[in-house]
Amino acid sequence: MAEIIPVPVQAEPIRTDFRHSQYYINRELSWIDFNERVLEEASDETHPLLERLKFLVIFSTNLDEFFMIRVAGLKEQVSVGVVELPPDGLTPQEQLRAIADRLRPLLMRQGRMLTQDVLPKLAAAGIVLHPLNKLPAAEQERLHVNFMQEVLPVLTPLAIDPGHPFPHLLNRSLNLALIVRDPRKHVHASDFHFAVVQVPSVLSRFIKVFPDEPGDQFVLLEEVIAANAGALFPGLDVNAAHTFRVTRDADIEVADDEAEDLMTMMEEQVRRRKWGEAVRLEVDSRTPAHVREILRESLDLEPIDVYETTGPRNLVDFMQLYRLDYRDLKDRPFNSRVLDSFRDEERSIFSVIRSGDVLLHHPYDSFSNVVDFIRAAARDPKVLAIKQTLYRAGGDSPVVAALVEAAENGKQVTALVELKARFDEENNIVWAKQLEQAGVHVVYGLIGLKTHCKISMVVRKDDTGSLRTYLHLATGNYNPTTARIYTDVGLITANPDFGLDSVNLFNYLTGYGSPSEWKKLVMAPLTLRSHILAMIQREIEKHSPSSPGRIIVKMNALVDDEVIRALYAASQAGVRIDMIIRGICCLRPGLEGISENIRVFSIVGRFLEHSRIFYFANGGQEEIYLGSADWMPRNLNRRVELVFPVEDPANRARLKEILLTYLRDNVKSRELQSDGTYRRRRRHGTEAPFNVQEYYLTQIRQSDAAVDLAPRAKRTGKGG
Repeated sequence: MAEIIPVPVQAEPIRTDFRHSQYYINRELSWIDFNERVLEEASDETHPLLERLKFLVIFSTNLDEFFMIRVAGLKEQVSVGVVELPPDGLTPQEQLRAIADRLRPLLMRQGRMLTQDVLPKLAAAGIVLHPLNKLPAAEQERLHVNFMQEVLPVLTPLAIDPGHPFPHLLNRSLNLALIVRDPRKHVHASDFHFAVVQVPSVLSRFIKVFPDEPGDQFVLLEEVIAANAGALFPGLDVNAAHTFRVTRDADIEVADDEAEDLMTMMEEQVRRRKWGEAVRLEVDSRTPAHVREILRESLDLEPIDVYETTGPRNLVDFMQLYRLDYRDLKDRPFNSRVLDSFRDEERSIFSVIRSGDVLLHHPYDSFSNVVDFIRAAARDPKVLAIKQTLYRAGGDSPVVAALVEAAENGKQVTALVELKARFDEENNIVWAKQLEQAGVHVVYGLIGLKTHCKISMVVRKDDTGSLRTYLHLATGNYNPTTARIYTDVGLITANPDFGLDSVNLFNYLTGYGSPSEWKKLVMAPLTLRSHILAMIQREIEKHSPSSPGRIIVKMNALVDDEVIRALYAASQAGVRIDMIIRGICCLRPGLEGISENIRVFSIVGRFLEHSRIFYFANGGQEEIYLGSADWMPRNLNRRVELVFPVEDPANRARLKEILLTYLRDNVKSRELQSDGTYRRRRRHGTEAPFNVQEYYLTQIRQSDAAVDLAPRAKRTGKGG
């Protein structure tokens, strides 16, 4: 365990306003820095090849969401003349220019990495992407026949002329811009025509070639379409074909206080998402200027909105290659820990929970433990009611299945489904309908707020005849798929104070009014902001030479300027602050006289660091909280969030060890500098490399080996 080093006490903090823009990093540029760290992982040769390809895809999908939401929002601010500036002081126009300047070199780096490094190495390993024009004539002829039979009937050529306006192309669709002319006429500028063909998403992007040879060899569908595009325009020549891609505004705005039926409104808005205003045009670097101009003007975009890329566009399709069965080109698989006590046939899960709180650290501890808890509640005849929040449940959810089973078993089941969970709206609409059909009471949360908290509540009549509440509270979603690739922490407890608060929480979410007092849980938007500020202020007040103030936090983002100002004040007072922040951080560490006592680290690796853990030294009476909220205005002001204390000493010790272990990482950890840049942590002297994610994977692998060597002792004793 890393040593906590005291820092000198400053008798009187220097009073500074902390509102000057020089103290803040721009939110959007900080996010781009995070995505650059994702791109760096794609270049890291310690990752297997297909994992490097996956990071390239993640870089692209992250950018898609960034443009669809954040850039679209900035463009909207420009159009309506927003004058209120963020804490960093950049206007919307300045932010858009800065975003473009930062992204262009990153996109070119991504293209080079894909075409000059990852794809050639995949080809050597047996996954080959052939240029169509380099294939033997016989194979090209076979592809032509396949095109005429299987592809041509699906295509729709769209002419662009005074009688045919530019089509409204789907968001994130891949398209071909075609230059067509009549060979019977003299070559003249007016004889050239422009047309667009959308590459159909209903067909596989990767067309198999050399099917009788070993390995997996492909050509891209758009190349086959371009080579055979003449079939779309009989009697005309296709002189050129250039791929391009459009990204559109996809932010859903729902005035849910005006929507009589939120479900119907969300379904309508999800359909409209495909047709929002264009915000970005991606073109091949070889696309002629006049073609770019036709596309840009037709999409009503500015020159700054046009982005050159090299290599294939729409990289999300390349996850098809990742799914090929090449285990040596992927991360080594692992088995998450499953709690034996939860599967003991002679002792109920509820008896286990009553004997002590259960702390789970995913993905090292299996999410099946959570599913077992909810499934046991669905089947236990002593369970009377289950209440559950669902933010991102994913596809084919065992949690949803357990809730359906519970309703069918006659239990009172309530599910709060957040229909406004961005880019999961369609999944959640499906779940809401399925749950309602099974007899679950489905609610959609509070007007004007997203319900982002993660809680499952089970009400059970125990052997004594009294009712007891059992809870699962977590930092992550009820999604077994992401629970394998995100790090999160969860707590299963029968703490009666937690239980009373959870009853009040669900009554708040489904009814009217709010409780005036909370025993243990801290909730946004009611009390969380004031609680965070009070905890930081308490560290200042209790800081002394014998008991130095100490804050360690792990979360996804730090944006809220009021919290940042409080952290600056704590640093000035001598409180030592370490923050492990995966993504956006608007605080500048290391500023002289302001934040010398603050360090900020970001860890990007095999797993997405998603857990939120908050440690306060509290004058030696250490407190640790877990929760669903980052320190962002949206989480503190516009979402229903839960943060809760960890009271069991053993669990607190484990969480403190987790935080200190993360601070040891010198392989995947980058440190934020005061100028806003990130640098990989340097190892000093003989310091050994330490990768925190690999450390925990090694622990569970060693545990697996121990289980293989020693037969498991059978538990005895029964209890309800």
